[in-house]
Amino acid sequence: MNERILIVEDDQAIVRVLKRTLTYEGYNVESEFDGENGYKTYEKFHPDLIILDWMLPGMDGLEFCDRIRSTEDNVPIIMLTAKDTTNDRVMGLDAGVDDYMVKPFEIEELTARIRALLRRTKSERILTLSMADLVLDTSTRQANRGGRTINLTAKEYDLLELFLRHPRQVLIREIIFDRVWGYDFGGESNVLDVYIRYLRQKIEEKGEIRLIHTVRGVGYVMRETP
Repeated sequence: MNERILIVEDDQAIVRVLKRTLTYEGYNVESEFDGENGYKTYEKFHPDLIILDWMLPGMDGLEFCDRIRSTEDNVPIIMLTAKDTTNDRVMGLDAGVDDYMVKPFEIEELTARIRALLRRTKSERILTLSMADLVLDTSTRQANRGGRTINLTAKEYDLLELFLRHPRQVLIREIIFDRVWGYDFGGESNVLDVYIRYLRQKIEEKGEIRLIHTVRGVGYVMRETP
């Protein structure tokens, strides 16, 4: 079991219990105590599931969830809260929460709900990623565009998969380095720009429209419009 779980909760006692339990269950767990740092960790950690408190310092759970759903990321989110009215539940579900647990809760029930959500996510996991006429089959690691096969190196594949899993989301350079290379080469390195050029040459070989766009001073984004 290698699923990654992010806990964003300001009650340190709850975080300690959850981290201990979930780590024992075999999950890779990260945690933050406020919304802003939680979102930064979400961008770097790319969790398979998020346990999210509603009342957080800085950015509350609803705003946190809204920001994630605006990127079209369907990562399962379980919201923990003392709010237990029907209206509260409706607000949480409307924000994109997948499940809702009222404090205090039983840890056994929470872990059961985690397992259920992760099973559902696995069954719904899409093996084919696409944008416009560009298609990537993650089961075979094969890319094609307009019916023609595109031969990719391992790093080119990793880079393309990252963009296709986060369509229309601006990816900062540090996140790309972390996800594709596992570390940051530093501000002076042009290795990312070189690989972006290689990838563009291959997916635009027949004069197709550009899909990977530069966001100057920030990073790159994959979208159909400039």
